[in-house]
Amino acid sequence: MKFTVNRNLFIDNLNNVMHAISSRTAIPILSGIKLNLSENELLLTGSDTEISIEIRIPVSEDLKVDSPGSIVLPARFFSEIIKRLPGKEFSLEVKESFQTQIVSENSEFTINGLDSNTYPRLPEIPDNSAFIISGKTFREIINETQFAVATQESRLVLTGVHFTFSPNKIHAVATDSHRLSSRALILDQGAQTETDLIIPGKSLLELARIIGETDPQIKVCPGENQVLFEIGNILFYSRLLEGSYPDTARLIPTESTTQVEFDLAELSSALDRASLLTHAGRNNVVDLTLDTEKQSAKLSGESAEIGNVEENVSFRKLTGSNLKISFNPDYLRDALRASVSDAVIMEFTQPLRPFTVNPNKTDIDFVQLITPVRTF
Repeated sequence: MKFTVNRNLFIDNLNNVMHAISSRTAIPILSGIKLNLSENELLLTGSDTEISIEIRIPVSEDLKVDSPGSIVLPARFFSEIIKRLPGKEFSLEVKESFQTQIVSENSEFTINGLDSNTYPRLPEIPDNSAFIISGKTFREIINETQFAVATQESRLVLTGVHFTFSPNKIHAVATDSHRLSSRALILDQGAQTETDLIIPGKSLLELARIIGETDPQIKVCPGENQVLFEIGNILFYSRLLEGSYPDTARLIPTESTTQVEFDLAELSSALDRASLLTHAGRNNVVDLTLDTEKQSAKLSGESAEIGNVEENVSFRKLTGSNLKISFNPDYLRDALRASVSDAVIMEFTQPLRPFTVNPNKTDIDFVQLITPVRTF
């Protein structure tokens, strides 16, 4: 196996494959990256069993093939070597006993590879139920929900985002049982039939990074226990979580007794200041006191070791009953970061009942739910 390739082109594709490489794996060969060279293209493959990424680099002026073949190379070392090579291009040649020589200008490395035949095969997913979605749309809906997935695996299904794809709509829900984020978007064209997928949050995070700031067309191919996303020359496989996702719609209150509309930037800044001290204490809790008679909103927090803080927060509108509620400020901060409008409407029922954070625009289907903290 031998080829010569443009180094920058190779690094761009290598960086994307590295999203699937884990430094901790029970299968030693998965700490490596597979290179499979044919007369027509070079395939780069990485996997950590949760996600797998395969990238195709076609033969061109930037990639010249001398002899086909395949090899598995230690991903971290290989990546660092390629990034530090001096030239605009490099050549790679596999010799006896899987020893691999990498040459660029005056630099020459020889590293030990592994037999590619021992590398696990990627699943074959038919595209008979595939559909196309905008990369920008999908990245947005990931960023607006993924942060709310559970990090503990005691309820594995909650470590994923529940997606429902239909011909004209995409709906995503994530919850860790303390907070919830539900986002729906209207599509010009979506799945031909309604498709439910529970995709691990970690997979979605890596997928969003690969999509980046561009707006590529993504082909979604659902399988039985895997889903395949095709983005240009990138094939991104993710396992699906099995089980029934809870019926989260019934958790969202349909009525409220107190409503307040905050400017997003004002509330975010005030929350950052109020939580400065609470983060230092054992109980990371901030209180919000709403007085509809005096038309005031106050954030407060305290740390037994350091002190306390109180701040009056300006608002656009406050109606309903007086209320004092305690909550984890990090949950609200995450909700505000995911907001898609310049103001939010928070709606409350009782001090110990979950409250919602909504955009101040009625045409946006986006609701976030936060469970308060009992302080007595």
